[in-house]
Amino acid sequence: MIYEQLEKRGIKSQQVLDAFRKVKRHQFVPEEYRSMAYADQALPIGKGQTISQPYIVAYMTEALDLKSTDCVLEVGTGSGYQAAILAELCDTVYSIEIIESLGNNAKKLLKKIGYSNIVTKIGDGYQGWKTHAPYDAIIVTCAPTQIPEPLKDQLAEGGRMIIPVGEQYVQELILLEKKNGQLRKKKVLPVMFVPMVNETGRIY
Repeated sequence: MIYEQLEKRGIKSQQVLDAFRKVKRHQFVPEEYRSMAYADQALPIGKGQTISQPYIVAYMTEALDLKSTDCVLEVGTGSGYQAAILAELCDTVYSIEIIESLGNNAKKLLKKIGYSNIVTKIGDGYQGWKTHAPYDAIIVTCAPTQIPEPLKDQLAEGGRMIIPVGEQYVQELILLEKKNGQLRKKKVLPVMFVPMVNETGRIY
């Protein structure tokens, strides 16, 4: 997986590659899909959600250019795999999941594996997590149709956000950087993520 899916496709950060070597993806994949855990594809994790393909996880992580002292917000805990990768690279990860059963399962798994620098909660990720803001980096693993204003506000000066934006299942991955209070936006990759929803299931 590391060589074929990441290095050969342009992932260069040794810190990111080392995190992928350490975090065992099969632990985050439901039993019936474990034979495909290291394949170059997204896999179902229940409740209509997925664990993203390894390359996309690596690409988004590398784009954040994390430092070990960074505090990161993740919107969409899902299986917990992306949070674990982030936790290998930075000081603290705050992760929000709107689907209670997925969030609780991820919390138990991450604790069992031994991550003490990941804090999770069940909630509406569109609103971010104001208590711990500002964040040095924000990563969003579900797609709203527009970039949420609360997330823009909670990004620290000099911070970076990566987020898929667009209509259901067809989006552009956008990288933002806050400079002098202004957000610079760059479209970096066409992607297909599950939509961002609120508590009632309405798509943002």
